[in-house]
Amino acid sequence: MRYCWLFIGLISSCVFAEQPKPQRQQELLNMLKHDCGSCHGLPPKGGLGPSLMPDALADKSDALLIDAIQNGRAGTAMPPWKNFLNIDETNWLIQRLRQN
Repeated sequence: MRYCWLFIGLISSCVFAEQPKPQRQQELLNMLKHDCGSCHGLPPKGGLGPSLMPDALADKSDALLIDAIQNGRAGTAMPPWKNFLNIDETNWLIQRLRQN
């Protein structure tokens, strides 16, 4: 059932995706730097968590990345972020990571 919800969420985020407001974009970039960077490194070339550089993400689908961010990864240090990020914000962060 979780995958059905994720699929529905992905379709709605692709079709109806809203850009976060500028202030929220800055908050998300700070979160990316400070929270994600504490495990993935600065720049995010890897550390406790894997690299988040564009070349490392190239073979990973948005759906896989959204699931990892929203729900975390069992058995790893990756926590779920769904209480802090909605699907549109998660997608926005992924697109920023793909551009760097």
